[in-house]
Amino acid sequence: MISQTNSSAIRTAYSSKTNETQEQKKTATNSSQTETSKVDELKESIGSGEYKVDIDALSQKMADSLL
Repeated sequence: MISQTNSSAIRTAYSSKTNETQEQKKTATNSSQTETSKVDELKESIGSGEYKVDIDALSQKMADSLL
């Protein structure tokens, strides 16, 4: 009786862990596709000369990283 209960609990825990892993992979794939599209958009805007750099924000981030 005890071993059947433990086996059942292990099977349930293992299957839920597998499902979580699969969901994480799907989320990672979706986010990587989104990031790829953002990178492509940036490449296009830089290439066309439309991309503007916020000098104040950039300098602030550089100063913060040095501290």
